[in-house]
Amino acid sequence: MEGNDLIIDYNPRRWLWLSALVVMLDQAAKALAELYLEPLLPLRLMPCFDLSLTYNSGAAFSFLRDAGGWQRYFFIIVTLLVLVLLVRWLRRLGPGQKTLAAGLALILGGAIGNLIDRVATGQVVDFLDLYYGAWHWPAFNLADSAISVGVGLLLVDTLFGSAGPEERSA
Repeated sequence: MEGNDLIIDYNPRRWLWLSALVVMLDQAAKALAELYLEPLLPLRLMPCFDLSLTYNSGAAFSFLRDAGGWQRYFFIIVTLLVLVLLVRWLRRLGPGQKTLAAGLALILGGAIGNLIDRVATGQVVDFLDLYYGAWHWPAFNLADSAISVGVGLLLVDTLFGSAGPEERSA
């Protein structure tokens, strides 16, 4: 088998299993949080980490949370557009771009996990609460974590590259 045959056989959509895993874990964790946690009644796990059920009708850091309801549809439309762009980007990757593919798959899974919440109820379920003293990081969920790790992998790929030497010199 020649090197060109490997490229033809490579299918970057194989990374979608990672997206599906993120969606399943995220939705299961959110369902458990809603089943076992009372809203805004923290369950202390460690001195700086609680489980605390909250609902966010806005975006990251509750951006536009109190905008009156139109933001739900805005965020759904933006998320759908971003998902289309990310899938197109993923489809164009080569076999040497595994870090980038993993990052895109994590972002896709996280975006879909939060999109499911937003479509179903107009708000995203958050339950992970990190803090130090009186300082609290905004509550988040597994989908948010996957998006953050995915963005981190995109940054690693941008800074250090995942393409082989022949692809970098082109």
